[in-house]
Amino acid sequence: MRAPSEPPPPSQIAVRAHLDSPARDAPGPRRDVRVIRTLLPYLWPEGRIEMRVRVVLAVALLIGAKLANVTVPLLYKQAVDALSLPAGITVPVGIILAYGLLRVLAAAFGELRDAVFAKVAQAAIRTVALETFRHLHGLSLRFHLDRQTGGLSRAIERGTKAIEFVLRFTLFNVLPTLLEILLVCAILWSLYDARFSLVTLVTIGGYIAFTLLITEWRLKYRRQMNQTDSEANTKAIDSLLNYETVKYFGNEAHEARRYDDSLRRYERAAVKSTASLSLLNLGQGAIIAVGLTIVMIMAGAGVAGGGMTLGDFVLVNTYLIQLYLPLNFLGFVYREIKQSLADMEQMFDLLTVHAEIGDAPGACALAVSEGRVEFDRVSFGYRAERPILSDVSFAVPPGRTVAIVGPSGAGKSTISRLLFRFYDVDSGAVRIDGQDIREATQESLRAAIGIVPQDTVLFNDSIYYNIAYGRPSATPAEIERAARLARIHDFVVSLPEGYQTRVGERGLKLSGGEKQRVAIARTILKGPRILLFDEATSALDSQTEKEIQASLKEVSAERTTLIIAHRLSTVVHADEIVVLKEGRVVERGRHDRLLARRGLYAEMWARQQEQAALERELRSVADELPAAQAAGD
Repeated sequence: MRAPSEPPPPSQIAVRAHLDSPARDAPGPRRDVRVIRTLLPYLWPEGRIEMRVRVVLAVALLIGAKLANVTVPLLYKQAVDALSLPAGITVPVGIILAYGLLRVLAAAFGELRDAVFAKVAQAAIRTVALETFRHLHGLSLRFHLDRQTGGLSRAIERGTKAIEFVLRFTLFNVLPTLLEILLVCAILWSLYDARFSLVTLVTIGGYIAFTLLITEWRLKYRRQMNQTDSEANTKAIDSLLNYETVKYFGNEAHEARRYDDSLRRYERAAVKSTASLSLLNLGQGAIIAVGLTIVMIMAGAGVAGGGMTLGDFVLVNTYLIQLYLPLNFLGFVYREIKQSLADMEQMFDLLTVHAEIGDAPGACALAVSEGRVEFDRVSFGYRAERPILSDVSFAVPPGRTVAIVGPSGAGKSTISRLLFRFYDVDSGAVRIDGQDIREATQESLRAAIGIVPQDTVLFNDSIYYNIAYGRPSATPAEIERAARLARIHDFVVSLPEGYQTRVGERGLKLSGGEKQRVAIARTILKGPRILLFDEATSALDSQTEKEIQASLKEVSAERTTLIIAHRLSTVVHADEIVVLKEGRVVERGRHDRLLARRGLYAEMWARQQEQAALERELRSVADELPAAQAAGD
């Protein structure tokens, strides 16, 4: 995430300035104007001369296309008048050739305009999407725990598509059409009288007012569709990601009901949206028909009275057809622009979410020399009314191993989140080599720490990619060395596709032990000075746990290591064991001394030993059962 001391790009400043303005919650056109204004800095990027030249050239081509377009009917009128002479009819070849040339130029200018502006539009879309993506990665863990990924991805997808639509149609359809309308009205006024311009303007004004009124009214149905669409998509993704859990509990019908509930509400909103769209189209058609009829009657009367020629009648008719065809299309464009603005608004709202954790002004890179980790009187709670840690103090000397143990809910995993600075402590301090981690950049802090978590989530890519994620610039030889140290190389090369084997969604194609070894290899490749094992073997069977523990011990040699564990048998070798209960340190010391105290640690140890003995007995019975059944047979 960008440090506050670094100035964000002008485009991002503009986005936040507009979205944080008092007009932010203003309804209707003011909100639409505000959203559109957020795009302007992306279309006129500072320091990019090529893009600005393209914008200027595109505008010039746009004006040229419209001037050619409004000139075409004038040449058509002259050709008709020339052919209408009573005697000596000759083909006005020059006028017809000029007519054809202008039509070609109008089309050519339009296509050139699109080609010139395409790079500007696509660069703007890419920049907005990238800034939103980076901003989401810069937000706190709290934000992502409260949000559902499916809804976020849907908002970005709809938002980027909406930007493309607005750029294409607002700049090259709406504004050029309005320019053409003004030019035509001016021509009609200059050639005939104000009545033609007045009727045209009143018709267009009524059309636009009706479109605005009805579209604003029906926009609420579009927002309902967006909301229910996001809900349905989120539920579908969440359900499919948890496919095995759904199967375990036989809840396919339950998941289908939840999904159908969102689809049903989407269906109701979509039906209302379609019905209101029919009303809008009917009204627009009626307004256009009335305006067209009135102007044609006036033109016909002018020809009958001798004040206008047949060419004038054709000219008026041609202008009206030329105007009303794109004007009819303008209704659709306006509706889609309104819907796109709603989609853009949802995406831009993400950029206004405050980043709870940020680099302090003047933050410098963390200087890790020895790797000493210290929690100094740390207190923390995810909510003010529910403290998790209270006055917790301990230190991990350089190159030593300290374990954090305790009952469920004691605050063990919170230790790892505070060390990685996913949250800031409420009081006290977390230090590395004497430096408060709040005064260091987050990038340097996280680069100094490697973690093997309890739940290893892998990317749906190859084993090679997932190991290389620890250091994407690593060479194949370095990746293979990390895999060997993690004792997974032999397994990988036994696969048909070797390191290019895909692991599936969240690594579901690998076993728990295999995923843990990939996580270990990834951490080895990262090469951090400080290691954190957060319940790294709690979900594994005993044999796999022993193998993984051997790998972890080899990896953590001569590194500062913090182990967060529930299974006490995994931490008996630690230089110090810190026992937490209800967020407080109640005991500390080596394994044998804690057992001698007969306190909480000794109770937990005895309970787990009894449980382990029971599990061994059950396994022994299970192993003997087939033999006994065979003897009975």
